[in-house]
Amino acid sequence: MLSIPAWIPSSARGAEGSVAPSQRINVGLIGVGAMGRGHLRRLAGDPGFQLLAVCDPDRVRREAAQSTTEQMYAANTTSGTYSGCRAYNDYREILARPDIDAVVIASPDHWHALQSIDAAKAGKDVYCEKPISVTIQEGRRVVEAVRRYGRIFQTGTQYRSSPTIRQVCRFVRDGGLGAVKHVFTQLHTLAGWIGSARCQPYRAILNPEVLGASYVPVDFALPAEPVPEGLDWDLWVGPAPWRPYNRLYHENPSPGVVPWAFAEAFGVTSSTWFLSHAADVIQYALGVETSGPVELFHPRSGTFPTLTFRYASGTLLHFVNDWNQIPRLYPDILPTDARLAGMFGGVFAGERGWVTALSTGGPIEAGPASLFDEMKLTTREVNIGANDHHANWLKCVRNREPTYCPEELGHRTSSLGILTNIAYWTGQSLRWDPEQEAFPDCAAANRLRSRTPRAPWRI
Repeated sequence: MLSIPAWIPSSARGAEGSVAPSQRINVGLIGVGAMGRGHLRRLAGDPGFQLLAVCDPDRVRREAAQSTTEQMYAANTTSGTYSGCRAYNDYREILARPDIDAVVIASPDHWHALQSIDAAKAGKDVYCEKPISVTIQEGRRVVEAVRRYGRIFQTGTQYRSSPTIRQVCRFVRDGGLGAVKHVFTQLHTLAGWIGSARCQPYRAILNPEVLGASYVPVDFALPAEPVPEGLDWDLWVGPAPWRPYNRLYHENPSPGVVPWAFAEAFGVTSSTWFLSHAADVIQYALGVETSGPVELFHPRSGTFPTLTFRYASGTLLHFVNDWNQIPRLYPDILPTDARLAGMFGGVFAGERGWVTALSTGGPIEAGPASLFDEMKLTTREVNIGANDHHANWLKCVRNREPTYCPEELGHRTSSLGILTNIAYWTGQSLRWDPEQEAFPDCAAANRLRSRTPRAPWRI
């Protein structure tokens, strides 16, 4: 469900020595699971960066990451050797190094906020995987820390950096569809994860017939299993509520990009899998990147057949399980022959027509066809690998300008996914004040905006 950042080899970005060492940004990589390995190759393959350190509480992963980094650098030296990358168990050792300018955070979700805040306090610029937090309060703390310490922050929502997606978003944002009445995006249940082969030994505990229908992460009572040698499980859990080790949370080799996302302690399900990408693209196109919806309609209210958010402009954001639900549950909004496929974005319907901003499902679609003449797309194909998200971060680290998706936008993107969970946790429709970041009428929902970190960790 998630894409791993593409590696652009240094040979394609300039010969050895094309960037003077004094001009390179020294970086450390925190978290080297599946997502982290993608970042590693992207960083070590770019002569604008120098990857000096990798970190993971799993010895197997950090030693493999160190070895890969040094092999990549060795391949571009005349001697054929390199030994300048250190491996650490604790991310705070990376932050303590004065020679490291910036960090890329690719740890599990429950670590993102604290590590971003600690990095900002240590004077490091930050590229943080999405979602940048698992609670509203954590996200706001990230924003405050990044601004207080004057750091450059990029959220890892790279789909908005695809040239074609950016063109579509600007078209919608500039009024190309007229007033946008409806937006559709996907929200998945746990059924696909629970139904996977690796979950079958735990079927009696996972109860797929009941919990498979959940849209929110669940606190499963998984049995304690022996902690693998070399894994610092206490550090892996960190500020999250304590859970004993079980291989469904963490396993070598990783059987999925984010195997822990189903668990309430560690992830935020759809927001982890893909919704953060979609939220970023949608709110960018709607021009509400620094705000959010004002009302959440739970399906049981009968107002709409699926979870729906309303923005102050009147735009309705409908969450659907799959695109086939749209003609059945929301008839007459889109043409019956509209081709919808892909993820990581949305489908926009306005006064003048409709357009998709989706990746991995084929070309951009729109109607009427005359909209393509107006959009003047360079290509309708969405080439995910063409995004310049890391390059944008590198540029902004140097010139100190805001990135494509800085701290406030990253927080608002994460918040949208968290709001979907809160709506389902409370089981009711809610009013939301995006300026105060509070629910005016529901104390129970307000309590779900935060959680207490496990001692001794503090945010």
